[in-house]
Amino acid sequence: QTGERIMAPVCAVVVAGGSGQRFGNPGGKQLVNVAGRPLMSWSIRAFDRSDKVGHIVVVCPAGRRAEMRRLAIDPFDYDTPISFADAGDTRQDSTRAGVHAVPAGFEYVAIHDGARPLVTEEIVYDAMHSAALYKCAAPAVPVTDTVKETDHDTVVRTLNRSALAAIQTPQAFVPEIIKAALTRAIAEKKEYTDDCAAVEAMGVKVHLSKGSPENIKITGPVDIPTAAAILKTRGE
Repeated sequence: QTGERIMAPVCAVVVAGGSGQRFGNPGGKQLVNVAGRPLMSWSIRAFDRSDKVGHIVVVCPAGRRAEMRRLAIDPFDYDTPISFADAGDTRQDSTRAGVHAVPAGFEYVAIHDGARPLVTEEIVYDAMHSAALYKCAAPAVPVTDTVKETDHDTVVRTLNRSALAAIQTPQAFVPEIIKAALTRAIAEKKEYTDDCAAVEAMGVKVHLSKGSPENIKITGPVDIPTAAAILKTRGE
């Protein structure tokens, strides 16, 4: 019975925000070259390869849609249907637009940051497996650095590292739960750092699935060689 739930159709929402100013790329950082192809296309590729994913929604600014399609989608042989939603002013607005663009009939939605090109089929599978069991899930890795709470430049206290986790994407949900959480967040004018936080604010528990230290977020040019090196070790 659990196996049937795991096999339920999933729609991936890949959010392409960011201006690309730090990269000097007017098309946004999602189109920056990483190991021979646009950053965004690596994320799409991981979901396209997953047999759990039946549709992909790409969220990007309306003015960049044609360029996104021309550079990150059309040159690659994706089997999964891909549609678009228009990005909003904030990531939360963009995510909500993407979730509401999910076609009817999908039991789960996986929301992914397009700036994490090194996501793997295994990370996607584990997140969906957990969502099938617990309704809400997010990949996590243990925190290895010592983390301190600060007040400007002064340490307030040292946090218990064993009780901390670094959260990644894709974050997976039953569509009704994440739709309600994002609608509520926008109505209350609250901006959460990730989609799980919006769900947690409703009192819904989020289960942690297995992330990876390699599932890094590209935030600046310095991250590009690191991502390329990881892809090389994978034989990409």
